[in-house]
Amino acid sequence: MKFTETMLNNFSQPLSNTEDQQCKNAINMVVNSIKPLGFQEKSLSLEPMYADTYSYYQVLESTSSNRRIKIFLQGSYANNTNVRTQSDVDIAVVEEDIFITNYRQGVNDANYRFVTAQPRPQSFKDEIEIALTNTFGTDVSRENKSIKINGNSYRKDADAVPCRRYKDFSLDYRDDPTNYIGGIVISADSGEQVINYPEQHIKNGKEKNVSTNHYYKKMVRIMKKMRYLMKENGISSANGVSSFALESLLWNVPNEYYLEYKDYRKVFMFSKLIDYLNSRWCTLNTFKEANGIKLLCPNSDIEEKMRSFINALTIFYEYE
Repeated sequence: MKFTETMLNNFSQPLSNTEDQQCKNAINMVVNSIKPLGFQEKSLSLEPMYADTYSYYQVLESTSSNRRIKIFLQGSYANNTNVRTQSDVDIAVVEEDIFITNYRQGVNDANYRFVTAQPRPQSFKDEIEIALTNTFGTDVSRENKSIKINGNSYRKDADAVPCRRYKDFSLDYRDDPTNYIGGIVISADSGEQVINYPEQHIKNGKEKNVSTNHYYKKMVRIMKKMRYLMKENGISSANGVSSFALESLLWNVPNEYYLEYKDYRKVFMFSKLIDYLNSRWCTLNTFKEANGIKLLCPNSDIEEKMRSFINALTIFYEYE
């Protein structure tokens, strides 16, 4: 399929002001739903976690105990790499006062003077589901890893993800309770536990974008749009990779490849990025997610799906 510079310019466009406001509205409504549980906002308004990003967040603190919840935008909207105006907003709802730890060998909670939390009558996910249902009624439905809130003209469709703070102390040799790599743990209804690092992803994405003269996120939007077009054209390999994986794939391309072609047309730069990925097939198993922590292709099956997509994209993409 042949693409023009005009087409790629359109694909690379960021969030509109309307979408930005709808994202803020979705977070504020989640915040206001949880406050009746006995919480109040720490700050007066939503702020980005990192300057020049859409990673809006709010911290709620209990009015009667030590409970603390951090609510923030994650995913493609937070990273400003969204390309479909109807896609859901991902909102992390993180329980901060109870957390899950990982230590180096021979170390345990006692070294850090942590104590085992007393069980609560309800799970955190149950608690958040009830709070959201009290506000949004039948617009709320429970999913395996999230709680879906149907949107309207005022707010975007949203997936609220109740989770717990993850603290990895395995590289700390001082027994310092503040020296950890922080993530989130999602406990799915199926029993699966997933550890993610959305805050590092947002930070790394911003830094990558600045370092590439703001071409990184433009190229991510273009590649995501290519994936949707490939799916529409019946190319099965486009179903084997996620939008998140493509964002991470391009995060692994060295900055100099963006900067080398910054004075060329986007159709040419995108072609050269595909060429780079084709030349690195044998090292895909060393690529990291955009958080810089987890492997992008942790097993051979995922690695093969990524290779299949890159090969199909090479054939699919032509420019004039």
